[in-house]
Amino acid sequence: MSDSTDQLAVALFSEMFVADQLVRNRLSKVLPKGMELSHFSVLNHLARVREEKSPAQLAKLFHLTKGAMTNTLAKLEWAGHVHIRPDWDDARRKFVTISPSGVAARDAALQAITPIISDVVRSVGEERLKNVLPILREIRIRLDDDS
Repeated sequence: MSDSTDQLAVALFSEMFVADQLVRNRLSKVLPKGMELSHFSVLNHLARVREEKSPAQLAKLFHLTKGAMTNTLAKLEWAGHVHIRPDWDDARRKFVTISPSGVAARDAALQAITPIISDVVRSVGEERLKNVLPILREIRIRLDDDS
């Protein structure tokens, strides 16, 4: 790679890292009491797919260790936001679904974070974001393929 390509790569990823930190910080402050971003992410996924997932599938999807996902799921189960049941064919496996309480918690979190996200979209401009979104998606896909 050339020096200019290296500099562009460093500048791009520096901006992505800082943006990630800023959005996490901003959204964490408005989430309902006791909810973490990791909890919201899992609830949001389960609410969208509307099907059971194993903890291993969720760990892989979120690029987490099985232990980290187990910890997140234990907290969500304790709060009543997910149901975890054994696999009837293989007792070593489990399946996770979102509960009605989890749907309500996810909806409350979404209601809390949407104004922040929408404000950023309005201030940057919808058309500009529509143009950059495919590029960000391609970067994510390429990074995911490398793992």
